[in-house]
Amino acid sequence: MGKLFGTDGIRGIANKDLTPEMAFNVGRAGAYILSKGSKGKIVVGKDTRASGDMLEAAITAGICSMGLDVISVGIIPTPAVAYLTRKYEALAGIVISASHNPGEYNGIKFFDYQGFKLPDGVEDEIEDIILNKKELEIRPVGDKIGKVIVEENGSKDYIDYLISTVNIDLNGVKIAMDCGHGALYKIAPETIRKLGGEVIVINTDPTGMNINDDCGSTNPKMIQELVLKEKADIGISFDGDGDRIIAVDELGNILDGDHILSICGSYLYKKGKLKNNTVVGTIMTNMGLDVFLKENDINIVKTAVGDRYILEEMIRSGYVLGGEQSGHIIFLDYNTTGDGLATGLHLLEVMKESKKAMSELNNLMTNFPQVLVNAKVKNELKYKYNENEEIMKEIKKVEEIFHGQGRVVIRPSGTEPLVRVMIEAKEDIGLLKIASDLAKFIEDRIGINS
Repeated sequence: MGKLFGTDGIRGIANKDLTPEMAFNVGRAGAYILSKGSKGKIVVGKDTRASGDMLEAAITAGICSMGLDVISVGIIPTPAVAYLTRKYEALAGIVISASHNPGEYNGIKFFDYQGFKLPDGVEDEIEDIILNKKELEIRPVGDKIGKVIVEENGSKDYIDYLISTVNIDLNGVKIAMDCGHGALYKIAPETIRKLGGEVIVINTDPTGMNINDDCGSTNPKMIQELVLKEKADIGISFDGDGDRIIAVDELGNILDGDHILSICGSYLYKKGKLKNNTVVGTIMTNMGLDVFLKENDINIVKTAVGDRYILEEMIRSGYVLGGEQSGHIIFLDYNTTGDGLATGLHLLEVMKESKKAMSELNNLMTNFPQVLVNAKVKNELKYKYNENEEIMKEIKKVEEIFHGQGRVVIRPSGTEPLVRVMIEAKEDIGLLKIASDLAKFIEDRIGINS
């Protein structure tokens, strides 16, 4: 794990942890490593955070100072940058966003020329230049300095592409939508309307600080209430940068990433489009999905948490569908990263073609009881919990309670000073208390006040 790059790029409180000076240096170092000496362009997009303008200006200056042009596509979701990087034949793409984090945070993540997130090794090269303050001698002058190209059609190109990936007419379908005041606040409603659907949309008034504020995919209560109030056929909610989705059926029940994988995985399998008859999940995937897929002759492969690890496994083994419980779903036939709006369209496609209510599709799999409790720990110790003998003994003691009918998963957060304690079992025998007690046990030994 690098000192700058986490599991999903660089992230921190804007102008404190993630400063414009750092963004400038990231722009220079990223342009140097990714261009390999070639003249070309880098696509830059951002979400709706107030700090986005500041960081975009700084990172753009860094790129241009290396002699590369910047294609500025404005406020646009992460998956759109991945797609537009390929479409515009750019050397790389950059997204300025902190995804699901609160408004004071921001982040920087890169895509290579194919729209893939950078491998750890390439991030390490960029990081080495910045942290070791290596001077890059490239200082073009005159007309060799890079320019900024404002691309007005970025959103349109992305919408047109999304529509080309599905075959649906949404006339007569009512869709409730929560845009979380994020990057999809204009694009998502427009896409649904272009497909003929009726959309009831909330949280489309970004102030620069209200992104993800008690709304969007990380706070689904609002979309649940909207679906019931409007008698919608489905609800879809997005996070700040639009790469994840949490859906809701017409009865107000949540469809998380596992349920979406069950619906889309079985649909693709029946169509003969699920390569190698395999879905990719993570160690956090609910065991109920395992059971459902096995009953339907579909395999599941599990990776570490993080859509980059899912994608790596998909590419390595030739799989086309993978995702996380949190709503990052990758359809590799269409894009190289999670795409909340595209996933919503694929759900609608299954619903329309099957002529089934979303609640019926939602019931394909049955969840095993699962709880998640966060332990607040010292950031420098969150990856060292497994070096503490007392903690490891306590985890083993908890696992023995379930006699092979449950499991404990401990996972350090990639972006916060937390260790996530997940406990899952076939039956709920007081899982919340067990998980809470284990989280407190961890906090007492490597927590902030320990």
